[in-house]
Amino acid sequence: MRIPILLYLSVCVTACDQAPIPGALKQRLAALTFDGADAADAPARLAHGKRLATVLGCQGCHGKDLTGKNFTADEPEFGIFFASNLTRALPDYTDEEFERLMRSGVHRVRAQLWIMPSETFQHLGDADLESLLAYLRSLPSAGERSPAPVLGPKAKAEIAGGSVKPADQLVREWKASPPVDLGPGHALGRYVASVTCAECHGPALAGDEGDTPDLDIAGAYSTSELQSLLTTGKGKAPRDLGLMAKVGKNRFSQLTPRERSAVIAYVKARAERPQ
Repeated sequence: MRIPILLYLSVCVTACDQAPIPGALKQRLAALTFDGADAADAPARLAHGKRLATVLGCQGCHGKDLTGKNFTADEPEFGIFFASNLTRALPDYTDEEFERLMRSGVHRVRAQLWIMPSETFQHLGDADLESLLAYLRSLPSAGERSPAPVLGPKAKAEIAGGSVKPADQLVREWKASPPVDLGPGHALGRYVASVTCAECHGPALAGDEGDTPDLDIAGAYSTSELQSLLTTGKGKAPRDLGLMAKVGKNRFSQLTPRERSAVIAYVKARAERPQ
């Protein structure tokens, strides 16, 4: 599957208004968390935040040590785009500014991001978000600050054509199309899917313009096959699954057994729901 290069860019330009999460929705989302969010001591909370950084794919964009990554070194027509050096950028943020960036897609200075996946991160429970921030703040500063973006002709064309949208706009659009609610018994699976699977498969998990399939495809898999996919990145047949192979092996393998089972139960129930 093809993922546009700008999908992985955390890039900030110009200004925009904040898109706040309604209080009632925020309260509901805050009640759901990954395992470990209720850790009673600081080391355990940091460990939880570190695991979340992997599950949510922070290293995939910002580099293994989160000191930034140049995505367009080999594609100069896009311009100069770095995912930020988080160890240098985060000390400039208040907790409120970090939450605004994560949930609303709004940068503290430049305001607009291209494309930080805030559309999925807006659903993170409060305790998960707090643990993630605590872990990121615990990292020692290293490397150089990431340079400001420079839009190349291809980037400008994709933005003008609407194939790439600013994070704050996606936050608003995705709120209108959440994954189907299959009841309290599938709440955890829906929550985990909304902040992980949705990044590629779209807000309602219905696929993304031909690049990724509707997750109804889970109905063709057995539970054991899905367990394998989400731990080893290997599917039903020995074929190249593209990005999913890496995501399954490197990110979803870090889910706890309960989280993984909840996601599998949810996507299978979603595939079997009355249409």
